[in-house]
Amino acid sequence: MPTTPNESGQNLRQRAEKLFRASELLSPDLTSSDATKELLHELQVHQIELEMQNDELRRNQQELDVARARYFDLYNLAPVGYLTFDKKGLILNANLAAAQMFRVTQNVLLEHLVSKFVFKEDENIFYQQRKQLFESAAPQVWDMRMVRADGSFFWVHLQATTAHDGEYWINFIDITERKLLEAQLEKAYNEQESMVSARTSELALANVELKNEIEEHKKADDSLRGAIAEIQELKERLRAENIYLQREIAQQFNFGELIGQSHAIRHVFTLIEQVADMNATVLLLGETGTGKGVVARAIHAHSGRKARPMITVNCSTLPTNLIESELFGREKGAFTGSDARQMGRFELADGGTIFLDEIGEMPMELQSKLLRVIQDGEFERVGRPHTIKVNVRIIAASNRNLEEEIQSGRFRRDLYYRLNVFPITVPPLRLRVEDISLLVNHFVANWIFDKLASRNDLTQRSIARRIKTTT
Repeated sequence: MPTTPNESGQNLRQRAEKLFRASELLSPDLTSSDATKELLHELQVHQIELEMQNDELRRNQQELDVARARYFDLYNLAPVGYLTFDKKGLILNANLAAAQMFRVTQNVLLEHLVSKFVFKEDENIFYQQRKQLFESAAPQVWDMRMVRADGSFFWVHLQATTAHDGEYWINFIDITERKLLEAQLEKAYNEQESMVSARTSELALANVELKNEIEEHKKADDSLRGAIAEIQELKERLRAENIYLQREIAQQFNFGELIGQSHAIRHVFTLIEQVADMNATVLLLGETGTGKGVVARAIHAHSGRKARPMITVNCSTLPTNLIESELFGREKGAFTGSDARQMGRFELADGGTIFLDEIGEMPMELQSKLLRVIQDGEFERVGRPHTIKVNVRIIAASNRNLEEEIQSGRFRRDLYYRLNVFPITVPPLRLRVEDISLLVNHFVANWIFDKLASRNDLTQRSIARRIKTTT
């Protein structure tokens, strides 16, 4: 471990004293001995080292003095105010910038408590920060207001730290202008926020009103479109019904009402009266030409559906490839040649009656679709997978024995049971000969009979005779 200059000097002195005491006892010529010479040499070297150390100390002292002067200038002339105070808060030193901030001389600041210059409303902040500085010795940074000599206050940014034992430093910067700008900015911001909030509320209210108006317009548009679509649908239906009825009127022969007084026909009248007001499906059976279509019209005419049309479909006259589209309708482009949308007979009969004549001629692949209409009251148009609901009463007719058709596999048993809810067998004219005269009188009263009579020179008696002959 290296020795200090003081320790080296003490060792040399102790050795010299010991040597001289020995020389006095032994011989006066001992001073010229090698040990003495060595000691003298060491003393000279040590003297030189001491002088060098003294020179270094003098230089260090000069540098320290310069540094202290420079530090004093920096401290005193610094643009930041500095205060040194003790643990009681007494100001021990202050630089020029600090005095200028408080608008007093440096001497006035000395020997006063720092708290004297603290703005009253900020005293709690100051004491709290000072307490934390004393307890933790960690630097504290905060903003607060301080008071000048004239009583005005100003904002400062403070940084307090421990200087050395018992002393503390505070440096602060005057941030009054910054605080004023912040206050102005905050005020402007609050005013802007208030304006934005008010405007946002106005826009929100306007937006709600606009949305309500849009919703109302949408509802009105939807209602209008719905009304237009409904009108268009009714227009198409009325046009289709008109075309159909005109076609029916042109094709039908005027057989008049059901006429007869025979037991067989009166039984039919009774059945018609019983079933007319029902919605039950009716199956009309009988030979060709017995008037099944007239019975169907009579049932419809006496039902609650008489205000709506009765649509007739002759299943034996429609081509197999067109019967589905005729019954259920088709969309434009559903198949080659379908250049327009067409409503089916079931749509035309919605609310009324559909008469399916010669039901036994219906292809097997369509019988299942007809069964679905009877069961669920719904179907799809050809070319459009969209379910259509209808309320239609079905009257079917056949001149075939449908039970035999079921046995031969040409008619569905479940469809037969659905159709055969209320069967009516229409008797042929040969089984009610007593009705012939009534029929002849009826035909005579019609213009068709007049035309036939004038054209063929026929009389009532000859017509009756011919009818009897044919039966």
